Amino acid sequence: MPDPDISDIRFSQPVQDVMQSLGLLSRLPVRVDAEAAAKRGADASWAWPLAGAILGLIAALTASLSLWLGLGAGIAAALVIAVQIISTGAMHEDGLADSADGLWGGYDRDRRLEIMKDSRIGTYGVLALVLALILRWAALSALLATGHVWGALIGVAALSRAPMAALMGWLPSARPSGLSRSVGQPTRDTVRFGFIAAGAVGFVFMGLAVVPVAAFIAAVAFAAGRIALDKIGGQTGDILGATQQLSEITALAVLVALWV
Repeated sequence: MPDPDISDIRFSQPVQDVMQSLGLLSRLPVRVDAEAAAKRGADASWAWPLAGAILGLIAALTASLSLWLGLGAGIAAALVIAVQIISTGAMHEDGLADSADGLWGGYDRDRRLEIMKDSRIGTYGVLALVLALILRWAALSALLATGHVWGALIGVAALSRAPMAALMGWLPSARPSGLSRSVGQPTRDTVRFGFIAAGAVGFVFMGLAVVPVAAFIAAVAFAAGRIALDKIGGQTGDILGATQQLSEITALAVLVALWV
């Protein structure tokens, strides 16, 4: 009897949602049923934190191996960031750069959206990327130097992706096309399940530290959403990516304050 092709295997809906989320948010070689993914759309966004946890696991293994080889916390942190960028295709970093250019470089809504769609990077985008990378590296170096690997990478990766679905559910799409528009708008229950998933992963790897981390992430994500609403009238895929980056930096900074 011939072996079944992997494309014929049918997974449960939660597993399919996690795989779809990995296919959307990463460059991992994950098989995704395009037709089923299109139908699910934003309904699968509850699993984004779980996809983040898987990406965080890859980063944590990289950090552990680097430290075991005696490379030091600074080099380990740099390698972790490199792995994070490669595994996601730098989509969140790209969103941060585009958002910085558009929100602060444009003089009205239409011009800001036009700048954000432009593939070229400007001064604000470069500065945002440089500052973000410096802050991530500094925080990760401090955490890895004190032995905090799993919470700093897996927990943060999960928690930082929950606000993306929340902003999609809260804000309208700022443009009639684009990734965010094509995915759709999640329901309140979907967003709630995403928060539960992120909180559960965070508690497992951070303990009670998840409470202040989540609180600061919520505050930063709310501020990002308000700025986007005021400047472009809603959210885009770039805004969601920028929010993930800001949430990740915030979470790492809180952990440094608590653990180092």
